[in-house]
Amino acid sequence: MGIEVLLDLAASMCGDRIAIGSRQDGVTFDRLNELSSGGATVIQDSGAKHVAFVGLNGPALSVAVFASAKAGVPVTPLNYRLSDEQLTELIDTLERPLILSDAAFLPRIDAWGHQVLATEEFLAKAASTPGVGVPQEADVAVVLFTSGTTSKPKGVVLRHDNLTSYSLQTVEMAGADETECALISVPPYHVAGVATVLTNTYAGRRVVHLPEFDPQRWLEVVRTEGVTSAMVVPTMLARIVDHLGGERADVPSLRSLAYGGARLPRPVLEKALAAFPDTGFINAYGLTETSSTIAVLGPDDHRAAVDSTDEQVRARLGSAGRAVPGIEFAIRGDDGHVRPANEPGDLWVRGAQVSGEYVGLGSMLDPEGWFPTRDRGWLDDEGYLFIEGRTDDTIIRGGENVAPAEIEDVLVRHPAIKEAAVVGVPDDEWGERIAAAVVLESGAKADAGEIREWTRGQLRGSKTPDTIVFWPELPYNQLGKLLRRDIVSALLAGVAPDVS
Repeated sequence: MGIEVLLDLAASMCGDRIAIGSRQDGVTFDRLNELSSGGATVIQDSGAKHVAFVGLNGPALSVAVFASAKAGVPVTPLNYRLSDEQLTELIDTLERPLILSDAAFLPRIDAWGHQVLATEEFLAKAASTPGVGVPQEADVAVVLFTSGTTSKPKGVVLRHDNLTSYSLQTVEMAGADETECALISVPPYHVAGVATVLTNTYAGRRVVHLPEFDPQRWLEVVRTEGVTSAMVVPTMLARIVDHLGGERADVPSLRSLAYGGARLPRPVLEKALAAFPDTGFINAYGLTETSSTIAVLGPDDHRAAVDSTDEQVRARLGSAGRAVPGIEFAIRGDDGHVRPANEPGDLWVRGAQVSGEYVGLGSMLDPEGWFPTRDRGWLDDEGYLFIEGRTDDTIIRGGENVAPAEIEDVLVRHPAIKEAAVVGVPDDEWGERIAAAVVLESGAKADAGEIREWTRGQLRGSKTPDTIVFWPELPYNQLGKLLRRDIVSALLAGVAPDVS
């Protein structure tokens, strides 16, 4: 079953509903299906073996995703913020690509020597071209490149079976009512950007797009379009909270707000919960290799954690939640054996939506179908998953494994600290020493000695940062993921990173 079937089903169940855009002039599910069929013919006539999408969020992405599926070729949304050299390197890994590009990026792309079509022209041709009679079958639906925060970007292969499994397991077909509207502000090249195309379509839910994020504009779109659900990455949520300045958000229509893609500092979450008191919060944890979300901390979990006097329940506000249907978790030690509840180790996952496959490298699944996420974490007695960070992030100080997240969670509780990042830097005596880069709240003052003593009062001395530096900002990529390697490089060079 291909992902194009999700659109076919939505069109058959609620074809006259608006799928994309405003209530007044949006595209219906029937029309989206027609455009995708016409677009498939355009792709087939081009002779392309792959479609690359270089553009902002909008209707063209949805058409490109479903048209590629009907044409029987994979689609790859690319990060338009990359340099020409980086983009060229990624595109050159794709077989005979047709590049669909927004007009703003055409001057860059025309020089790359590949077949190029402006997204507006693609949509116009799709609207005037007869659709394919029978969709072409293919195994691979989407190829997405990892963010490359810890290594060179890898092309993750997501097959039709992976993506349809995720959609069917987590969404009810045509389950959205006509009043529902989702705001999409995550970029197309993020796995959530693709997943939202599939799941909202299958649910029969209208979507509106915010091509480039701005907190004021985000709030305005929620209000004017009657948005009922939205997803943001942590840096977006932090900017929204800062913009509100302690005031409540006036967004009566917003029923649910999902966040994910990176760790969210607990103080930011608590401020967000206060700013959106009538909105249900959802922490969605997943990876590109798992076709998006594999664990969810739902609205009831958030409320229970905030209201509980039980410390174990309250701690779940910092968890990733529990596995979605069809997903299994296992925490394994260095010896490969499964660890009991409450003991940390490496997170492995299994399920039909899990790909674990890379272009040129093949599958990373073990013989029993388990995928090593390279995240460290642990499960509590009721199956709530706590993520400590990437295995590459673990600091080994004097033979002891130290999770940066544990120290960061303590640091951001200091009243003067807004953000904190903990890394390991080489040390002749200890192997690695613990270094913390902190950003102070506006107008706040604190010195390194005071912060170290405060941290030692809540953690063992071996987990107290050996070095604390003060920076105006921490380096993040466009998806809100902390660039730890940039911090390590800057600390070794004795300078703050360029965060301009």
